[in-house]
Amino acid sequence: GVFKKPSISAHPGPLVQQGDNVTLRCHSLVMFDKFILHHENSTGHFQRHGEMLTGGYAPADFSIGPMTLASAGTYRCYGSLRRSPYEWSAPSDPVDIMITGLSKKPSLSAQGGSMVRSGENVTLVCSSESAFDQFHLLREGVNLGRHLAGGQSPCRALQAEFPLGPGTPAHSGVYRCYGSFTRSPYSWSNSSDPLFLSVTGEQPLPGP
Repeated sequence: GVFKKPSISAHPGPLVQQGDNVTLRCHSLVMFDKFILHHENSTGHFQRHGEMLTGGYAPADFSIGPMTLASAGTYRCYGSLRRSPYEWSAPSDPVDIMITGLSKKPSLSAQGGSMVRSGENVTLVCSSESAFDQFHLLREGVNLGRHLAGGQSPCRALQAEFPLGPGTPAHSGVYRCYGSFTRSPYSWSNSSDPLFLSVTGEQPLPGP
């Protein structure tokens, strides 16, 4: 960790179908000579996936695929310099590559409807015909967190609530949810149909 950590990004994105290809790009404002990509899978096994020589500020593009459950997992990259090959940078922030579509999609709805006024509490509900261990909520592709079914108990659930708090215009957007099982954390269900949430106007003032 003697150098500033590089950045890592997934293209076209971190959620992929089995058999798809994904490119992991490592880049940095430090002029590294080499990037090293590490992979951690669902069993916690940590291994070097590959390395790539670069020049100047050029990024390194690692092609992963065709994707399988074995190649899904958490990826990090490190940078190093030719003059000190045994000194690596701090690791990049992790990127989780998930395989989706291996189980039936849940459905996503908003309590009280998808059109809400600013200041009204917003709760999204992800529900499924088959029980999952976890439900995941994403907005515009960004993971907003997960709901563990049954708290810390091994109980599975058919739905999960995601309270987003008082609505603001920033809550407006496209949401999707997924289900997963703890035994296979990098395998998610098909995506729910998109939910378009619209937060408009100001909350009416209370009467006298």
